[in-house]
Amino acid sequence: MAKRFVSIYFHHLPTDWFTLRQPELKNLPLVLTESNHGKLIITASNSNAEKKGIRIGTSLADARAIIPDLIALEHKPLLINRVLNRLADWCIRFTPTVTTDPPNGLILDASGCSHLWGSDTIYIETISMKLTTRGYGVRVAMADTIGAAWAIARFSSDIRVIPEGKHLEALMPLPTQALRLEPEVIERLYKLGLHQIQQILNIPRPSLRKRFGQHLPQQLDKALGNEMEWIEPLQQVEPYQERLPSIEPIVTETGIRIALHQLIDLLCTRLQQEQKGLRTATFKGYRVDGKVEHIEIVTSRPSNNVKHLSKLFELKLSTIEPAWGIELFVLEAGRVEDHHAQQETMWAPPTGVEDQRITELVDKIAGKMGMNTIHRYAPAEHHWPERSFTGTSLHEKLLTTWPEHKLRPLQLLSTPQRIEVTAPIPDYPPMLFRHQGKIHTIIKADGPERIEQEWWLQQGQHRDYYYVEDESGNRYWLFRLGHYQDKMYHWYLHGFFP
Repeated sequence: MAKRFVSIYFHHLPTDWFTLRQPELKNLPLVLTESNHGKLIITASNSNAEKKGIRIGTSLADARAIIPDLIALEHKPLLINRVLNRLADWCIRFTPTVTTDPPNGLILDASGCSHLWGSDTIYIETISMKLTTRGYGVRVAMADTIGAAWAIARFSSDIRVIPEGKHLEALMPLPTQALRLEPEVIERLYKLGLHQIQQILNIPRPSLRKRFGQHLPQQLDKALGNEMEWIEPLQQVEPYQERLPSIEPIVTETGIRIALHQLIDLLCTRLQQEQKGLRTATFKGYRVDGKVEHIEIVTSRPSNNVKHLSKLFELKLSTIEPAWGIELFVLEAGRVEDHHAQQETMWAPPTGVEDQRITELVDKIAGKMGMNTIHRYAPAEHHWPERSFTGTSLHEKLLTTWPEHKLRPLQLLSTPQRIEVTAPIPDYPPMLFRHQGKIHTIIKADGPERIEQEWWLQQGQHRDYYYVEDESGNRYWLFRLGHYQDKMYHWYLHGFFP
């Protein structure tokens, strides 16, 4: 794919920013000043001041001799740099690769982007129109090289898009300043009568280096494409990202859903081809007013299932507020892992977290309530019930299995609660018990099951557990600590059965 770059040149960025916040300044001559050796020097001006002869570098006193009602404000370079950064963030809707070109420009890597708008010309006109609508005076140009786009945006009055392979012809009539040279080099070129780029094209490179240093031939080669020039994007592009611009701003939930499904299809197709699955993903909507709406999902295991991921996003889709409309949709997979097809058995279906249906259910619950609300427990090799399980990650391989021959309550109290029990004879199930002031009459019971502590961990009394059911059909797990004959025994409630 041929590289294509766009240069955006803001004619009067500092004064435009002040005018946007004070609209009454729009039709007045406005300059910005900085103090230099006790004198206020003009560092920026708007078009109204320029038309009346005000130039950058002029003292404020001299300028006011020309225009008595000249408006002068303090220049704030750091503020303007932040404005330029925000404009670069805003331009992410046209390409994922944007960088600032201080003090008054932006550079966009538009390779493979303009066809989404129909053509290079429509692409450039859309960028220019939207920035002009926002209140900024701009010139926008596209070319095969950064240097050529930069030169056309600033020094050509009739060309905006240089066709592929035609940047040399476009550069030839431009002044040498279009090569982004130092002022002293430009001055020396003018003294030698070299005013246009075409006048230095045929001068041997060794002669240029000997007379003007390395910078001049290097900048010439960059503009011509003989030396590649790269840009450092303001935002690093996610390796797994899909983009969908809108010709007209989308304001309905149906339109947003259609855009989401298209992006998921594209991303999942790519993930499936590379045997990858996403663990985190973000769906962003860039609004006309410059704000960004976004929703995020997290999966418990790598997934490239279009239907499943669509359902996870749709749980949060109603939170997106389109306002005046969304003009760009972006889907990013922030975390991607290997995802190979799981081998299935012929007769025994997968169980537990190995079952894809369980995994998808976990993801849906996490989407509504958060992943932190879901916990998984694995069996631990201990007899004492409080120590017989441990917390683990959702998909960690189990080193041991749950004991299937022993019935255990679904809800186990972390600390057994003491109760009062009436039991007829030793080792016989209790007849009733009192818990939190309420008497429960037992109609069914089973036990005892004796559980003793591991002697290598702790010495103490054993427990005799009983499964009981009261007159209301509620089932409990009770135990007696110690021997009945010891007269030092106590009864406890340790869990509840569903």
